[in-house]
Amino acid sequence: MEPDRITPQDVKHRMDAGKSVAFLDSRAEDAWRQGDRQIPGAIRVPPEEVQAHLHEIPRNGLIVPFCT
Repeated sequence: MEPDRITPQDVKHRMDAGKSVAFLDSRAEDAWRQGDRQIPGAIRVPPEEVQAHLHEIPRNGLIVPFCT
């Protein structure tokens, strides 16, 4: 099953409306260290450590995973 895609404009609209949005930074360690940008407040969930971070992921609202 293909995950739903959402545009940046849709995310902004939801945030502006006060809806819960959680960003999950799923970049691998090397990509994360070399990256020059991060989303403030994003939850870092490396792909090889998803199980260890499940408790950090909110259960309500929109969840927006991103990587490079």
